Amino acid sequence: MKRWRALAVLGTAQFLMVLDTSVMNVSISRLVEDFHTDVTSIQAVITLYTLVMAAFMITGGKLGDMTGRRRAFAVGLAVYGAGSALTALAPALWVLTLGWSVIEGLGATLVLPALAALVAGAYRGRERAVAYGVIGGLAGAGIAVGPLIGGWVTTYLTWRLVFAAEVVVVVAMLCCVRWIPDSPPESRPRLDAVGVALSATGLALVVLGVLQSGAWGWLRPRRVPFTVLGFSPTFFVIAAGAVLLWLFHAWERRREARGRDPLVRFSLFGIPPLRAGLSMLMAQNLILLGLFFTVPLYLQIVQGFNAFQTGLRLLPTSVTMLLSALSGPVLGRIAGPRTIVRCGLAVLLIATLWLISAIRPDIDNLSFGAAMAVLGLGMGLLASQLGNVTQSSVAEAERGEAGGLQYTAQNLGSSLGTALIGSLLIGALVSVFTTRIEDDPRISDAIRQETGVAVESGVSFVSTAQIKDAAERSGLSQQETDAVVDAYAGAQIESLKAAVLTASGITLVSFAFTRRLPTAAAGHGTAS
Repeated sequence: MKRWRALAVLGTAQFLMVLDTSVMNVSISRLVEDFHTDVTSIQAVITLYTLVMAAFMITGGKLGDMTGRRRAFAVGLAVYGAGSALTALAPALWVLTLGWSVIEGLGATLVLPALAALVAGAYRGRERAVAYGVIGGLAGAGIAVGPLIGGWVTTYLTWRLVFAAEVVVVVAMLCCVRWIPDSPPESRPRLDAVGVALSATGLALVVLGVLQSGAWGWLRPRRVPFTVLGFSPTFFVIAAGAVLLWLFHAWERRREARGRDPLVRFSLFGIPPLRAGLSMLMAQNLILLGLFFTVPLYLQIVQGFNAFQTGLRLLPTSVTMLLSALSGPVLGRIAGPRTIVRCGLAVLLIATLWLISAIRPDIDNLSFGAAMAVLGLGMGLLASQLGNVTQSSVAEAERGEAGGLQYTAQNLGSSLGTALIGSLLIGALVSVFTTRIEDDPRISDAIRQETGVAVESGVSFVSTAQIKDAAERSGLSQQETDAVVDAYAGAQIESLKAAVLTASGITLVSFAFTRRLPTAAAGHGTAS
C-alpha cells in the first residue's frame, strides 16, 4: 500500500479544490447576511475565482515545468492555505474577495496542473488508470458532497469553519508532500510574459462575457454597466477576448518558429487523443456544472429545501460517480476509452431525460434520487478515462503543459456550463411567464402591461411566495394574485426543464468529439 500514499495526498488536494467552490455556492445567503451585502456582490466574488482559475491555469502549468512539479504543487498548496486562512478570518467583503477569489485561485492554478502531471509520473499502466479514476471520482464527489458539508456547517455552525479546516488539511498535506515521487525538470524554459498577458486577458474576457450574459443580456441590454452602439456589451466583451486569444495563438506560433520557449506549444493540439480528451473534459464539466446550477434552484427555490436537505438529495450523484470512476480500470481491460466514454455519454443522456420527467411541482424523491444516481454513473465513466487519456497522449516533458490545458478546459467548461444554462433558464422563465400572463383571462390589460415593464427591467429566479408578496403589495386582487403566482410557478418548472434539456442536447453533441479517443483496451496497444 506504500505506493498509494502519493495518491492519498494528490486525491485529497483534488477533493479540496472542488469542495471549496461547492461550499461557497450553498453559503451565499449567509455570506450576504454576514457581510451586509447583496447576492450580486457574492456572485461577483465567485465569478472572480472562476476567472482567476481559467486565466492563469496554463501559466501555472508552465511554472511547474520551470521549477519542478512537486515544488510547484507544494508552493501552490501553501498559497492556497494562506488564502483559506484569510477567508476564514475575513472581516469585510473585500478581504473575502482577496483571500478566496484571488489568493486561493492563484494557489489552485499551481496545484492542479502539477497534480495531473504528478499522477502520471507516479504511476504506470493499469495503476495510472486506477489513479486517474480515483482523481476523477473525488472531483465529482467534491462537487456533490460540498453542498451537504457546506449546507450542514453553514446551517448549524458557520461557513468560516470550512475554510479554517482547509488550513489544517493543507498543513497535513505539506507534511506528506515528500511521499510524491518527483523528477526534476530536464530544462528550465523561460516564462513567456507576453503570452501570459494575452492568454490570461483573452480567457478572462471570454469567461466574463459568458458569465455576465444572463445579467447583461446577449443583445438587448438589461442591467449593464455600459452599452456599445446601444447593444449589450456581452458580445463585444467575448469578441475582444477572442481577438486576444487569436493574437496569443499567432504570438506563440512565432516564438515556436524562432526556437524560443512558448507558453503553449500549439503543435500539441495536433495529437488527436489529446485534442479529443480536452474537448470531452470541457463538455463533461459544462454538463455537470450546468446541472449543478439548475438542480439546486429546483430543490431550494421551488421545493423550499434548505442547504443541508439539498445536499442530501445530491448525494446519490456523489456515491455513484465515485464508484463508477473507480470501476473504469476494470472496464478498461475489456473496452477502450472511446467505448467507455460513449457508454458514459449514453448513460448521461438517459439521466438528463429522466431528470426532466422528475422535475415537477411535487417532488417524487424516489424518481429524482434514481435520476441523480444514474447521472453520477455516467459522469464517473467519463471521469475514469479522460484524465488518463489526456496525460498518456503526451511525453513526460509535456505533462505539465498538458495538465495546464486539462484544467483550463475543465474550468472553461464549468464557467460556460453555469453561464450558458443559467442564461437560457432565465430566458425561458421570462418567455413562458410572459406568455402565460398574456393568455390568462383573469389578468387585466393594465396588469399585463405593468408585468411586461417589470420583466423588461430584469427577472430573477425567486420563490412563488416572494411573487405572491410582491403581487399583494402592488394592490392586485386575490384573483389576479393567484393568476400571477400560477403563471410564475408554471414558468419555473418549464424553464428548469428547458435548462436540463439543453444539457441533454450538449450530451448528444458531445458524441461527435469522441471519434479520436483511443480504441484499444488496456494492454492491447494504443490504437485510435
